[in-house]
Amino acid sequence: MELSLVDAAAPSRELLRNLRVMRTDAEVLPESIAWQTFLELRRRQEPDATRLFLNAVRSLHSRRCIAGAELPTTDPLPDEHRLAEDAFLGDLWKAYKKCIRNHRTGPAMQLIRDMEQHLA
Repeated sequence: MELSLVDAAAPSRELLRNLRVMRTDAEVLPESIAWQTFLELRRRQEPDATRLFLNAVRSLHSRRCIAGAELPTTDPLPDEHRLAEDAFLGDLWKAYKKCIRNHRTGPAMQLIRDMEQHLA
């Protein structure tokens, strides 16, 4: 992976806080920051990682559904889905990001539901 958006040396508490309050001023998809944070927390076996990740993605998705929301849609990290140990979850993430890049919020919401069901 060329670009890591998460400091692996950061304490879990800080990473959990970052999922609660998503940074949207970066030039990358804020969802990518959430994804990489989630994967790091999951690697550390944090019990709240899944819930906070899904809440962050839902919140960002709601903002994307509003006309004029200024969130980036350019994806400089097209292969970050490969960071996931679970290939199916990685494929769901790849499809979700493709929907976001193409401004297809309806199918993206279904993919969020699919990820939620898969992670349950």
